[in-house]
Amino acid sequence: MAASRSERQELRLRSLSSVVIVAVILGTVYSGGIAWALTAGIIAMMSLQEYYRLISRREGVRISPGVGYIFSLVFLVAAMNENAQPIVLAMILSLCVCAVFVVEVFRRQLTKGTSYAIVNAGGIISGVLYIAVPWTCMIMLRNYIVGRQVLMTLFFCTWACDVGAYLGGKAFGSIKLCEHVSPGKTIQGFVAGIIGSLLVNALAIYFFSLPTYPLILIGFICGIGGQIGDLAESLVKREAGQKDSGRIIPGHGGMLDRFDSILFNGLLTYLVLRVLL
Repeated sequence: MAASRSERQELRLRSLSSVVIVAVILGTVYSGGIAWALTAGIIAMMSLQEYYRLISRREGVRISPGVGYIFSLVFLVAAMNENAQPIVLAMILSLCVCAVFVVEVFRRQLTKGTSYAIVNAGGIISGVLYIAVPWTCMIMLRNYIVGRQVLMTLFFCTWACDVGAYLGGKAFGSIKLCEHVSPGKTIQGFVAGIIGSLLVNALAIYFFSLPTYPLILIGFICGIGGQIGDLAESLVKREAGQKDSGRIIPGHGGMLDRFDSILFNGLLTYLVLRVLL
């Protein structure tokens, strides 16, 4: 009985947190401008901090994340400019790599032989690419003529996929999808997640009066890419030996735990719409 009561309390806490998160995301996406940029930027930086903490738990890794934070902020601020060009952002990332190596040169000189250039560069750059760049893409997505509707569709489909995968896995799950990475996920849940995303995508296209093509692709992106993104974060946690990326969101864990699926979805949606619109 105690376990059941604890589970109910956890469910209520998780539900309340979800309502707050949904309200903040949809409210700031609707407002756009600085409100959305700040929201996306804060989530990105908190997720980045959790990611750096996770990978620093691996033996032999000595992350100095300051460079990653600084250049991630530059990415996010640059995205607020409607004329931001991919080549400019690529140059910023290149500068980030150079900065990491400069830091490690001084580290080795000052410590008389100790440096972590390879793992530091790899870890820091992977954080920028994995977290800051997708959130940058989502800030830039809002600058599109139908950016508000596209972003809302993106989040709705991602959430529908999460719910569909959870419910489908609970009801019908029997065949493990990737048990060595995320033991609870099943093939049936994976299929249910895709179906949930596609259904919500169709509703969003209808209610927002969006063109069916290429917006229908968001349903497939969120149904497949979102679940792969979830597995990717689970992989990082497995390698770091951690259950959650953090504890900041009651009932959910960390920011990265809550927004892992949207990273792949936001990046892929931006790339698809940039090419096709």
